[in-house]
Amino acid sequence: MALTVLRSTGQGSWEKRILKSLNSMCTELSIPLARKRPVGEQKELLNKWNEMGTDEPDLSLFRPVYAPKDFLEVLINLRNPNYENGDSLSFRTHLGLIQVPLKVKDIPELKEFFVELGLTTGQLGIDDSTQVPPELFENEHVRIGQKVLAEQDSAAAQQYVRQGSPTALRAELWALILNISSQPEDILYYEQLKTNVIQHDLLVDSLIYKDVKLTASNDDYYFVFEDYLYQVLLCFSRDTSVLGHFAYSSASPPKSYIRGKLGLEEYAVFYPPNGVIPFHGFSMYVAPLCFLYHEPSKLYQIFREMYVRFFFRLHSISSHPSGIVSLCLLFETLLQTYLPQLFYHLREIGAQPLRISFKWMVRAFSGYLATDQLLLLWDRILGYNTLEILAGKILAAAVFAFRAVNLMEVTSLAAAEAVLADLSTLKVMPLLQIFLFATVT
Repeated sequence: MALTVLRSTGQGSWEKRILKSLNSMCTELSIPLARKRPVGEQKELLNKWNEMGTDEPDLSLFRPVYAPKDFLEVLINLRNPNYENGDSLSFRTHLGLIQVPLKVKDIPELKEFFVELGLTTGQLGIDDSTQVPPELFENEHVRIGQKVLAEQDSAAAQQYVRQGSPTALRAELWALILNISSQPEDILYYEQLKTNVIQHDLLVDSLIYKDVKLTASNDDYYFVFEDYLYQVLLCFSRDTSVLGHFAYSSASPPKSYIRGKLGLEEYAVFYPPNGVIPFHGFSMYVAPLCFLYHEPSKLYQIFREMYVRFFFRLHSISSHPSGIVSLCLLFETLLQTYLPQLFYHLREIGAQPLRISFKWMVRAFSGYLATDQLLLLWDRILGYNTLEILAGKILAAAVFAFRAVNLMEVTSLAAAEAVLADLSTLKVMPLLQIFLFATVT
């Protein structure tokens, strides 16, 4: 399916809806999209920059512009007008919610692509490697990792983390893969973004604040990082360099107009300045990184690079293999192909699997897995340079396979959600290996 079709039928109208929601909030609350802060307010914010979490503004009237479930409804309604008349008969047997026929990999292709995840290869995150005692593999793996870092070889680091990264080396390895080195100019750039936050108040600041309060602040792993999250996300919203990713994204940055100049292009400005309107759960893209990076400008750079390489694909409509539409379609195809009884059972009781797993995928499993497991998962995203692998499709299908016996007994969507409510005890790598390499194909 051509990207242009998805773009025109899906992403464009979705963007209009988001912008309308933002503008109506402005009107209802009589709050401008942006305003310059008075000097007194600037000083106050500067003084409490490192403890913004102690602030308790009344955000009861603010609501997230959208949540993952709203986005899922949009994806479910996507159609390819060129396809309605009948090509691709095989797709007609697809009984999932996604009705856009994109090419997705089957298990033999996935095995070939993710060959390093095979049962005979040593992996961090698996306690009982068949070939080598775990402690021997770990010691050797750490030694190789130190060598990769000493040589500052980004490609070697990417290959290396496919088998998982040792905890002590992960922060440096990820920075090397993402080509992040904290130069004085990077720190200066971050300080300029901070100055912009101090000087100007944006409506999206309240959305960011509310999102952190609703998500990370209530999370047993991440609540301690609340102040870091405000700093990074407020600076991110002002960062116009983020606009560069729209050159290879199907999305377009939203525009606003200077008051009284509506519709006049020369008075149009991108809003927010980075072109990204945060949604419910957005702060969870940053939260896990706080375990690795404690210096704000470094944390900021790593997050920004992760966003423009990977995370933006999880909330924009495109036909890219790492895009959320492809992730959803492969998840459904894997389940329907390899766990047909479970798939049909859940479908019959009104518990389409995608309705349960979608929120995991949109957040790349952040906030659902235990942090050590999530970081092992994100190692592989960086190692394979794709979300295709793990952030959605395969891991989500593997979770369903793992809980299949219980799921076969449920009789409602609520009961199915209850079976899958707590993923915090799951071990990522064994699940992936079993599903990919021990499934009969």
